[in-house]
Amino acid sequence: MTGPAAGPPGPVRRWVLGARPRTLAAAAVPVVVGTATGWWLRSPSAHRWWVAAAPLSRLAPPDPSWHFFLGVVNGPGTVIWWRAVCALVVALAVQIGTNYANDYSDGVRGTDHARVGPLRLVGSGLVAPVVVRRAALLSFALAAVAGIALAAATTWWLVPIGAACFVAGWLYTGGPRPYGYLGLGEVFVFAFFGVVATVGSSYVQFPHLFTGAAGAPFAARYDLLVPLWASVVVGLLATALLEANNLRDITSDRASGKRTLAVRLGRRRAGWLYAGSLAGVAAGVAAVAVVRPWALLALLAAPLCVGPVRAALGPAEGRALLPVLGGTGRLQLVVGVLLAVGILL
Repeated sequence: MTGPAAGPPGPVRRWVLGARPRTLAAAAVPVVVGTATGWWLRSPSAHRWWVAAAPLSRLAPPDPSWHFFLGVVNGPGTVIWWRAVCALVVALAVQIGTNYANDYSDGVRGTDHARVGPLRLVGSGLVAPVVVRRAALLSFALAAVAGIALAAATTWWLVPIGAACFVAGWLYTGGPRPYGYLGLGEVFVFAFFGVVATVGSSYVQFPHLFTGAAGAPFAARYDLLVPLWASVVVGLLATALLEANNLRDITSDRASGKRTLAVRLGRRRAGWLYAGSLAGVAAGVAAVAVVRPWALLALLAAPLCVGPVRAALGPAEGRALLPVLGGTGRLQLVVGVLLAVGILL
């Protein structure tokens, strides 16, 4: 607990709070779901499903070369653990680096002085801006080291993709025209913390994700539905987390000139956007279940939506909306774990 009565947090705790622990599920979930998807793609069951379903489609007939792909290229359904760990390091380091970068940029702009949310290092005056900026760059550097290891084992195309993640993290509130101030934060969060992170985690486990092998027809790759729709689920969860944060800060953001999507929409419509994102999560889970029926396990997390959605659609503002962020983080973690388990089953 922080505040006047409790006094400022100690040197270690302030950095932990500045890393925004409640947002770290947004980094871990895509790796967990993507790794589970990659495991399934490496297993024979994924391709038995493909062989059974392909003749039902007119997109492409069964291709004899696909059987070569099954027997030679696709190894046993095992997780390549060092790649999974590296992917997790990349995701967590990018998230923490982005959080520190946002702390730095918002702090030097003065938009965090009237903040109602968790502690900010620069805005609170506890840490000098240059030190927070250095912490952000060190976090991105750690992500780069782990990312280069993955690129060396798979494809060097991961390097420019990773660089784009770093740039997106920095420019959210940094640079001359931060896109987070223009109402575009949800778009980038969905893309990078959803699609890129989840599909990327699948790819490092199964590098033939998009190319197939030995001429396997791309159009009839029904197994692609799993990583693509799973990435939509994860992306919408990350978007909901950002919306929970911005919904709480509408008043202070409007006063400081930070035109987030929530500010542009207004309190009521921003609440419906949050609820709509969670409805999209349920639809995405159903789409994954077309191929992996046990993915419906993720819908068991539905009761966790009730409190946050009720608060988001109600009249509460400011500090009264703080539980929405924590509830959304818990929901994100539970849905991610259950979705991964459903894919594995």
